[in-house]
Amino acid sequence: MASNSVQAKGNLDLDPDLSVDQCCLRECLNKTSKLLKPGDARVNVRAFEATSKGSKAVNWKEGGVAFFHWPCWAELVRATKDTTSAITLSDTERSMILDAKKTAEFHDSDADICLEAEKIAHILQHARYCIGFTGAGISTAAGIGDFRGINGKWTEREKVKNYGTKGASKFKSAARVDTLRPTYTHEALLKLQEMGLLKFLISQNTDGLHRLSGIPADKLSELHGNTFVEKCETCDARFERPFPCRRGNGAFEIKCKRCKINHRTGRRCSKKGCNGYLMNTIINFGDYLEGNVLSRAIDEASLSDAVLVLGSTLRVTPANNLITMGDRPMKLIICNRQTTPHDEDCKVEGPHGHALGSRVFGDCDVLMKSVMACVLKPDELRVWEDGRQARMKQYGQKRSAPR
Repeated sequence: MASNSVQAKGNLDLDPDLSVDQCCLRECLNKTSKLLKPGDARVNVRAFEATSKGSKAVNWKEGGVAFFHWPCWAELVRATKDTTSAITLSDTERSMILDAKKTAEFHDSDADICLEAEKIAHILQHARYCIGFTGAGISTAAGIGDFRGINGKWTEREKVKNYGTKGASKFKSAARVDTLRPTYTHEALLKLQEMGLLKFLISQNTDGLHRLSGIPADKLSELHGNTFVEKCETCDARFERPFPCRRGNGAFEIKCKRCKINHRTGRRCSKKGCNGYLMNTIINFGDYLEGNVLSRAIDEASLSDAVLVLGSTLRVTPANNLITMGDRPMKLIICNRQTTPHDEDCKVEGPHGHALGSRVFGDCDVLMKSVMACVLKPDELRVWEDGRQARMKQYGQKRSAPR
């Protein structure tokens, strides 16, 4: 490895959401301190906002948000179904905790992340064929929302559906997709690919940030499409645009038989002799994945002996099946804020009794800063990170190209 854990920790940026706070369990189980400082292990949750007042086990924040030490949250969850717990819950608070459980976001301590980063770097450097798999969680730092977290899109819909506008959060809406820029993690994945440590990338994201960061199209399967790519429905030619390829309106409009949404953008194919209608490539609920895109992803996944999963809860099929198609025993690495159905697969042991993979709870950017400090020499890391500002300008130029 190029550097040690002390160097890796020095490159960590603190998540602005993780400010100094206090554990929201009134009778906090942490005897040292109720404080939750940046870099501490913690659990963030969001329940519905109760209208009733009175004594509670939890000091809920505005909007039903709360923060806990890991053991405190675990005991609260146990108290919802175990009468032997020392915590007594009202019926309302029991419902709040069960509601919050669906949104729980876990964060390992910075110290633990640095230790896991060394292990992950070793896996990347010694894998025969490592692939990446990404979800919405790698783009939250760019300003786009995820799905199942505290402020996730599906969380918001559920809160409004069940509790009306009072259930909606007061947080700002996501940024326009054409203003988004690659995060540290996007750039780290490109760098790993350039170093030969990452052979292929499979993504569930439609934001176009992998392509904008520089990942070659032939090294990427965008399972759910790309907002900036449209294709001809006649000859299947593809066109990458500097602007979002939204569905258009007009006489050309025709609704998809499966998702009931019009995919046509209003433009025509410029390939000689074609002139077919162009369609966006977004896969909506009910749509089939594109056969050639899925087939390539399956081929690459089958070759893998290690998989780096970043920012996905791995709950959408058939995409989540791809990560276990490779050689067994699989070296599986997962980093995101929420639990996944494949967490135990990270703990599969090798012949020496040690886990072959790694499971990290937290933000992808925080982990990847430590990983890159392990795979790059200090001078190389500094030069690469210092170039981010110039790369941001290049991304802006690509997005502002003439239409």
